Amino acid sequence: MNIREKIEYDEKNILIPYAAFSSNTKGRKKIEEKDSIRTVFMLDRDRIIHSKSFRRLKHKTQVYIKTWGDHYRTRLTHTLEVAQIAKTIGRGIGLNIDLIEAIALGHDIGHVAFAHNGEEVLDKLNPKGFKHNENSIRVLSKIEKQGVGLNLTKEVLDGILHHSGFSRKEKKSFTLEGQVVRYSDKIAYVNHDIDDSIRADLLRKEEIPREFLQTLGQTHGKRIGTLVKDCIYTTLNNIEKDKIEVGLSYKIERSLVELRKYMFDNIYNGEILKKERYKAKFVLEQVYNYFLKNPQNMPRFYLQIVEEEGLCVGVTDYISGMSDDYCLYLFNELYVPKIVMY
Repeated sequence: MNIREKIEYDEKNILIPYAAFSSNTKGRKKIEEKDSIRTVFMLDRDRIIHSKSFRRLKHKTQVYIKTWGDHYRTRLTHTLEVAQIAKTIGRGIGLNIDLIEAIALGHDIGHVAFAHNGEEVLDKLNPKGFKHNENSIRVLSKIEKQGVGLNLTKEVLDGILHHSGFSRKEKKSFTLEGQVVRYSDKIAYVNHDIDDSIRADLLRKEEIPREFLQTLGQTHGKRIGTLVKDCIYTTLNNIEKDKIEVGLSYKIERSLVELRKYMFDNIYNGEILKKERYKAKFVLEQVYNYFLKNPQNMPRFYLQIVEEEGLCVGVTDYISGMSDDYCLYLFNELYVPKIVMY
């Protein structure tokens, strides 16, 4: 028995019957020889964390555009917070932590520069539309490694694809691990965005409806603790009743949903950041339109995509991979006059 086989054996003795077992994976698009040390989900996690698109997350906006303070979240730190919350919930339920970590680390790979503002721009300009969760799958399967892709397992790709949204009508991941990441994403960003908004003096704790704080907690840590514990115990209770799904209790979920709505109304889509959102969209739209008219100036890899799948697809792939810094650099190079000394 090699190390991988021992880990797979241990999973069967530790995890609950409804967990995703590495030895029972639905597999990859391309069959590979098994690793002697790492399970399939450990391999996926490592491939994601060593990818170029993962590293670019450190210079992609979470909420606040071009914030120079060291303590504001970026898309990368958000991803790490989601992974940590999800692993705690998964451990409490008895799920596969390696699968959870792989899904969490890859869930926002497809996000555009300037947060959801960038996503809105590409969704408008691309005739086929644009959604960051679908783009995450494209980046990991098609764009990474110059078109080879990372060849991830179906469980990881499914969890990433279905991490977005918070409606009960939306299709859920077929693994409980993927469902955990979906909840953890909301638990993370609602709470850390409150933290960042208060730090930026754009929100005061006293302005948050009192009922949400009374239910979830008065501090950042207490709110996350409340949500994590409730998710663990509610899910275990669901499973006991043969309702095999991850969830929150009614009162706690209602408070999270309403708190999330409050943040969308007052911060994400509110008047406070309207001016910065407009500037970000303007920059991204100008860069997109430039390459739409001058595709020959894109890297050769994206020109190949243009030849195979069309101009808009190639330009969208190129733009969606840019960090905030690189997009601003290109905008300055393309449109801002240089000072010439005579």
